Amino acid sequence: MALQDLCGFKDSRWNFPFGQINPNTAPNHITPLHQDSILPFLSFPPGFPPSSSPSVPLPFPMSHGTTTLAFMFQGGVIAAADTRSSCNGLVACPASQKILPVHSHLVGTTSGTSADCALWKRILARELRLYQLRHGRRLSTAGAAKLLAHMLHPFKGTELCVAATLCGWDGCKQLVLSGPSLYYVCSDGTRLQGALFSVGSGSPYAYSVLDGGVRWGLTVEEAISLAREAVYRATHRDAYSGNCVDVYHITSHGNMYSRLSS
Repeated sequence: MALQDLCGFKDSRWNFPFGQINPNTAPNHITPLHQDSILPFLSFPPGFPPSSSPSVPLPFPMSHGTTTLAFMFQGGVIAAADTRSSCNGLVACPASQKILPVHSHLVGTTSGTSADCALWKRILARELRLYQLRHGRRLSTAGAAKLLAHMLHPFKGTELCVAATLCGWDGCKQLVLSGPSLYYVCSDGTRLQGALFSVGSGSPYAYSVLDGGVRWGLTVEEAISLAREAVYRATHRDAYSGNCVDVYHITSHGNMYSRLSS
């Protein structure tokens, strides 16, 4: 989109008017965008999204699972996930990255189809970078979650499978509120705000550890140890989760990454 503006290329076939959402058909948690909203439009190829294209049957069941979690505490936001990518009964990759950095103060845990999650992370990172170049400041975590939900909602009912938890730190002169922020966004357009989320097939086991240990006054060492313990317990019971544990700590200085053995 930035290259089109620079070269003066104008082709209406590549402009998808995302700002025009029918308020009669949009769900309650989706509010219509206007031309003066976050982004006036997004660029998509013609016939995108494929709302009327028939679904192609898969050659074999693509059952997969994961364990991702994120929670807020007084020292910022902790995001953790296992590193096993599974396909049916096979371990497709033992060292995959399920926590994807979006920019210096925002990461997203991913659950669902790996290719879909990686693609939409790149699209979101591009749009947030363009917003920063236009306005001279980063978009808040709440704005990023709303933007991602609006982009994913037209694909509701398709084979797209994305469940992301956006973990960020908001803080600049233009924003009154600053501090850690946590949002869950699903491919059907769902957008939820909270202080603790766990997504994936191993999430019930992770919640059993987190519910008894998460509190606001945790130290950084205690928070990292708790996140690692929750993912480890989930990998012990869930066959689709395993191998190592990726941990991100998001603070006002940015995000810090570490990979721990499970």
